[in-house]
Formats: sequence, structure tokens, C-alpha cells
Amino acid sequence: MARIAGRFRRVEPRATARAFVLALLSGVERKNCWRMAEQAGHARPGPMQRLLRSTRWDADAVRDDVRAYVLEHLGADNGVLIVDETGFLKKGTASAGVQRQYTGTAGRIENTQVGVFLAYASSRGRALIDRRLYLPDASWCQDTERRTRAGVPDQAQFATKPTLAGQMIVAALDAGIGASWVTGDEAYGQDPHLRALLESHQVGYVLAVACSARVRINQGRPAARADTAADCLPASAWHRQSAGAGAKGPRYYDWAWIEIGTDGHRHLLIRRNPSSGELAFYLCWSPRRVPLSELVRVAGTRWCIEECFQAAKGQVGLDHYQVRHWTAWHRHITLAMLALAFLAVLAADATPARTADPNRPARSTDPIDLTIPENRHLLGALLITANTSPHGLLRWSNWRRRHQASARRSHYRRRLADPSAE
Repeated sequence: MARIAGRFRRVEPRATARAFVLALLSGVERKNCWRMAEQAGHARPGPMQRLLRSTRWDADAVRDDVRAYVLEHLGADNGVLIVDETGFLKKGTASAGVQRQYTGTAGRIENTQVGVFLAYASSRGRALIDRRLYLPDASWCQDTERRTRAGVPDQAQFATKPTLAGQMIVAALDAGIGASWVTGDEAYGQDPHLRALLESHQVGYVLAVACSARVRINQGRPAARADTAADCLPASAWHRQSAGAGAKGPRYYDWAWIEIGTDGHRHLLIRRNPSSGELAFYLCWSPRRVPLSELVRVAGTRWCIEECFQAAKGQVGLDHYQVRHWTAWHRHITLAMLALAFLAVLAADATPARTADPNRPARSTDPIDLTIPENRHLLGALLITANTSPHGLLRWSNWRRRHQASARRSHYRRRLADPSAE
């Protein structure tokens, strides 16, 4: 907390921010302001709610601190930037950016907010380092009244998800993140503007694309579909390599690459599942010639951001917020990113330096290294205990039930006044 203490001008919000982050790291089940205020021993959730909504502090400045902290402790020569999005399911229509849209979180169209995130991953660890709330065009950007109610600032205009990703990547590079590679899924690989942006900054990429993506091979002859090009490959073109260590062992796939430029810097990378034969495709570019194994490594790193989302939601309450306001969303997400980064650094610092050996887990009888969930559990059990007395527990129970009764009265009155309302 010392790193971000200066972002809060007054003692009270500084103390509240500390209590907020400690509550995110605690074992409290639902990490919303009500439960976390009770965990911290506060009499009411008001201070934490004000911290997210109205207290003066700059969430983007704290985001910069998180990014610098991650680079300082997890930075390595093999670092990779990863872009992806995740959904936050909502019930109402008032939360900033919410609408019915596809989200991979549910695997279908749902009423959801979508956040675009940037992660940093290296051999030391991985963490989220930036975030943008996606603001749909017609339902939000063009609806002035709705924007005003949700506190969306005037400067927040429509931007596609790849555009938001590009903004975060450029900001990270400008801040000194020394990553040589960017990776992401098809939503980002299919965008030519993002690829051009990365090339202009001399940052290599391994970006997934659809099987229907068209590529030019054989010195610029008519473009062919990626899957058609794969069908023409001889058996000798395929090489079995690991895309990285998984929970149950190395993640082996068959890989092939096809040069799609004339300088050896641009390739179509193809991954084949040895069991099902399913293919995946990646457009690759690098400012220098690299071996196939390097492209495979970067492609395999993409899953690190999925692990970040899982840890952030499961351990530090990334999606537990109950806020609607634009500012409150960014503040909660930023503090959750800080908590996740702390756990990631704790895990990295507790991991002994070893020579890379993918077969070590098959031989070793030692306990596995400390993980983010284990660190969070130990912190919650040993250091971050609830500051609530029996009297305080009963007081909070009474407060919650009174608040819920008030909300229920409002809902019933609205329904009775208009039975057709949903």
C-alpha cells in the first residue's frame, strides 16, 4: 500500500483504501462494499462506497503504479503482453456499458458489461496491468441521458475492442514495459489496424485468426484461406512441441508454419490437436527472424490471461462489485488488479530459482510452489482476520436486513403502481 499511499491526499481515504485492498485479500466470500466493510470493522459501508464513487483520487494513476509494480517484480526478457476481454454479468440496465452482448464468460449473449484487459506474463509470473470498459456505440455512446446517469465522461467515445487494446499496449510501451511480443485471440488478430500499430512500434505479435483468414503465400500469388493452406502441408512440415506447462503436464500440439512474406518476418502459424485434429491459426510478425519454437512459446502464453481472470474473479473479487457508475467500475477493478498483482509477486518471490526443466514435476516429491489461491488463503487465515465483535456482527445483520427491507418496499411499490413493469 505504500506505493499508492500518495495517490490519496487525506488520511481517511488512504486508510479506507488500505482496508478495501486487505478485504479483497481476505477470505470474505462476497467482496462487495457491504461485506468488506463488515470484514474491516466499519460501522457502515459508506466509507468504502464513497471511496469508489466520490472520494478524490485518480484510478488511472493507481493503475500506473500497479503496472510499474508488476514490471519491477515480474519483469523478464521473455515478457509477453496479452490482450483479451471478460464479461461481468448484470441484471439491470443502468450500469455503465451494460447491454445484451456476447461474452465468453457465459459463452452466449447475456446482459453484461465487457472489460478489455492487458496482462503481462513472463517466466516470473503474470498479472493484469491495464483495463478499459467497452462502451457500445448505439446504446451508450449516442445516448447522452444514459451516459450522464452512469457518469460516463465526455472524453469516453466509442472505440472498438482492438482499438482499446492498442491504447493499452502503447501506454504500456511508453511506460517502459519491455515486452517484445503481443498475443491475443481472434477478436484482436482479425483487426489489421492493431497489427499495423504493433509493427509500427516494432513489437512482434502472434495473434489468433479464423480459419477463413486469407493469406498470401508463394511470393504474393492470389490469397488462400488459412485452412486451405494447412491442407496442402506435407507430414514433414509438422513438429510436435509444447505450448507450455499445464496443470497435468506439458501442453503438446503439432505445429507448422508457412512464410507469408519475402523477408522471413511474417508467418502463418498452425496448431493441430494431436487427438482431435482440430486446427488453430495465428498471424505472426516479428522485427527479426525467430525460430518456430519462439512463436509456439508466445502462442502458448495467451492462456495466462485466462488464468489471471480466473484468479482475479475467484480470489480478489474482480467481478463482485455492486456499482453502476463509470468511475466506480474503474476504481474497483483497479484495486482488484492491485490485490492480484500483490499475490502474483508474493508467489514469484516464494518460488526458488531453478533451471527450466519441463519434466521436473514428474520426478519431484516436493510440494508444488505457492500459488495465488494458496497465498490468498494463507493471508486470509493467518493475517487478515475479521475485525468484528459479536455485537458488531449482530449490528451488521440488523443493518443489512433493514436496508434489504427498504429495497423490497421500493420494488413492491413500483410493481403495484405498474403491474406491467418488469
